[in-house]
Amino acid sequence: MKQLKQRLVWLCIAVGIFCSASALYSQVRIGVNLNIGDQPVWGPVGYDHVEYYYLPDIDVYYNVPNHVFFYYEDGRWRRRSELPPRWANYDLYHSYKVVVNERRPYLHADVYRARYHEFVGRRDQVVIRDSHDERYFVNKDHPEHGKWVEKHKGEGHDHGRHGDRD
Repeated sequence: MKQLKQRLVWLCIAVGIFCSASALYSQVRIGVNLNIGDQPVWGPVGYDHVEYYYLPDIDVYYNVPNHVFFYYEDGRWRRRSELPPRWANYDLYHSYKVVVNERRPYLHADVYRARYHEFVGRRDQVVIRDSHDERYFVNKDHPEHGKWVEKHKGEGHDHGRHGDRD
């Protein structure tokens, strides 16, 4: 009976270690996830993974994985696949974008407004569309995407954006 209890204890310890290791592996794996192909070509260069862009000029957030904008209107945060009509002429290619890798950063909008106010009106950021770095050619909207597809034919790459994710 004592031997059975010891085996049960060791089994519980082993299961605990396995569960902890699995959770740690998941966190590490998620932490190195790349989403270059999901980033819009108006996004800034230099980032392998982006959750949100904050646009300080108009106080709007763009969720990269889901391709939606978050903006404040009528006392609540709204989401749309396009900017609302009042910003229809806003130039995403020549405005400054701040990369934010936080879940739902718009819920802390006051922090981001204060922290990135100095970037309002800034127009010196290089965007993915204008980059000649081959790693951005995976993006189906990049001008060099066709050359990238030709070069990587038969390698089993996903030649465009991934589907929407939650």
